[in-house]
Amino acid sequence: MIYQGIIFDFNGVLWWDGHLQERAWRDFARGHFGISLTNEVMASEVHGRNNRHTLEFLAGTSLTENQVAQLSDQKEAYYQALCLAQGDDFKLSPGAIELLDELTARMIPRTIATASGKENLNFFNKHLHLERWFELEKIVFDNGARPGKPAPDIYLHAAHLLGLHPGECVVVEDSLSGIQAAHSASIGYVIALQAGNDLLSSQGIALLVNNLAEIPWEDLYGISAPEESASQDTLVDHHHQ
Repeated sequence: MIYQGIIFDFNGVLWWDGHLQERAWRDFARGHFGISLTNEVMASEVHGRNNRHTLEFLAGTSLTENQVAQLSDQKEAYYQALCLAQGDDFKLSPGAIELLDELTARMIPRTIATASGKENLNFFNKHLHLERWFELEKIVFDNGARPGKPAPDIYLHAAHLLGLHPGECVVVEDSLSGIQAAHSASIGYVIALQAGNDLLSSQGIALLVNNLAEIPWEDLYGISAPEESASQDTLVDHHHQ
């Protein structure tokens, strides 16, 4: 099948910040709640989740909008400081710029669907210049108005903004909750990064890659000459099995 658009998760996909997110959440959870986060909890309650979910998990109760906002601001200020401390290593993930340049040149519809909030999105755009490849008004972020991953809403909305049916879209994810969200949204082709958590056991994964340079975009979008690309049949496609 030839696909029409692509939706990227951001954290852990376009920006490899898993270690920074983990450090920020572990330190924040310990300092504010006296909780030590295990790797299992990080995978299920942090990665791919929005701040409200993780904060209410840590608090053990529901929180008001003001409480979520105040706690989020503290955690994200620490996280952003960790990002800036990376210096020249605060950059898009391996293969990202080359892939995004190709998709942009070919005018393939594309956007981002992220659990990050508006402040972090503005921070990423300021330092990583996302406007070079994306229409900022089409980026879907956590605005508090829709359920977060693993609910399908974020990917359904992203496909809608691209003017496409979810089945016409490719999604690139790295978290278990993100994979579940894409699957629930009936995304046509789901690509997962090998570095993600427990992804081999997730349903709905069509292809596993180590980085964005390995995405066979020519095959997925049917735009390369037959002799220059591998057959679509060579893709590891479990989604349609």
